[in-house]
Amino acid sequence: MKILAATDFSTRSYRALRQAGLLARPGTELHVLHVVDDDRPADLINIEQREAHRILGEQIASIPELQNVDARPRVIEGDPFDGILRASDEIKADLIVMGAHRKQFLRDIFVGTTIERVIRKGNVPVLMVNNEAQLSYNRIVAPIDMSNASANALRIGIATGLIDERGATLLHAFWAPAKSKLRLAGSDQTSIDSYVADERQRAADEVAAFLAANGLDGTKWSVQLQEGEAIEVIAEMVAKTRPDLLVMGTHGRSGVLKTLIGSVTERALRTLNVDILAVPPPLHPKKLD
Repeated sequence: MKILAATDFSTRSYRALRQAGLLARPGTELHVLHVVDDDRPADLINIEQREAHRILGEQIASIPELQNVDARPRVIEGDPFDGILRASDEIKADLIVMGAHRKQFLRDIFVGTTIERVIRKGNVPVLMVNNEAQLSYNRIVAPIDMSNASANALRIGIATGLIDERGATLLHAFWAPAKSKLRLAGSDQTSIDSYVADERQRAADEVAAFLAANGLDGTKWSVQLQEGEAIEVIAEMVAKTRPDLLVMGTHGRSGVLKTLIGSVTERALRTLNVDILAVPPPLHPKKLD
């Protein structure tokens, strides 16, 4: 397995490096990357490159979680998101680990943060680290919508070891479309509750069929079905249960949609204070060593 951990030497990136070290299993290559801005005079670029190599070496030697790990420093030039994607392609990374970047409101509106741009343009799962490093993710929530993207996210979560034999909680937001009509028609609450219960059971049946169809029914899952809009249901779940990790798929991108990473995943990345594994659709199947 090959992990690319990108750092800008901030506190956020320091947490991500520690988490990447904890994720590195025996035989894992951990490439620790810093991207030097190339939009400046050559002599300044050279100075920053030398300084970046020095800092990377010091961090690899001093961070406890990077000891006994095959950690390889790497410095390249370019725009941060483009440099991360180039490095990922060069080493054939299985996972990119990044700290949550500081939000810049106006820039976010037009181009998004570095981590969002890496997810939009790349084809490698990205772990955004918001919190302190954890030896393992004990409380994992995976929002699903019964799409191929959701199935792929679960597979990658298992393949990377982030979802282990303890499984995870699958969260599905279902919709009861006729509920408001029943209320307007003057139906009693018992009838409305019965209708919602039927919709909940239908959603439960869909989840079971989804897991079976994708060969995921052998994993230990806890299923939570909540009525409402997806991002609101996810945010409420995070607030109530405080999970360690969200595992989310992003949907296919083509044409104009190439600028999007999926509104639910994007809003989760921007607003929720939790580590998030964002998994793009695969270009082709890839086996992790």
